[in-house]
Amino acid sequence: MKNELKKRTITSLVLFVLLFFMFKYNYILIISLIIISLITWIEFNGIFYKLFKNNIVKFLLKSLSLFYLSSIVYIICLTSINDNIPDIWILYPLLISISSDVGGLLFGKTFKGKKLTKISPNKTISGSIGSFIFSLSLIPIFLNQLLDYSLLTIILITIFISLVSQLGDLFISYLKRKTKIKNTGDILPGHGGFLDRVDGIIFALPIGFILFLIN
Repeated sequence: MKNELKKRTITSLVLFVLLFFMFKYNYILIISLIIISLITWIEFNGIFYKLFKNNIVKFLLKSLSLFYLSSIVYIICLTSINDNIPDIWILYPLLISISSDVGGLLFGKTFKGKKLTKISPNKTISGSIGSFIFSLSLIPIFLNQLLDYSLLTIILITIFISLVSQLGDLFISYLKRKTKIKNTGDILPGHGGFLDRVDGIIFALPIGFILFLIN
């Protein structure tokens, strides 16, 4: 258990360092996103391969997932090189998704309580509440960068992005449960695959971008 926690901690630190350099240097951002999206797509394919027998269905799902992940990479890269698109539209949803994950883990482990759903036995109602609380705690930090929006709008956007992130996490957990796999991969020691780490992000980030765009 201690060895697993040590591997998880080291991997998390490496990922945070990578995230820092991704937002600092555009070429690292683009290269990293392409690699991560390709690995995530391969892990998606592993799930599709076990879930469906029909080759046409598998081809359609593979094509759709590739288009979806490519669109996310395109949006992030476009934001990084276009000065007319605020970086906060990408950074804020990303941090909300991470905060939701951390808040859910800490509150769930600390308060435990009633299970949220049968899809993922480790998810609790207290964990879901913690996800919302940790996400909302970001508002005072980024309020000055979101002056174009009213406080009520920011609160509603934050809650909705956190909700989408949690639902995305549950959706991938449902797929893993259906295929009877614990992790989508083993490329990240202590974490599993990239899809295990970005399950909420790949749904929350585009939704957050769209919400900021239309408000």
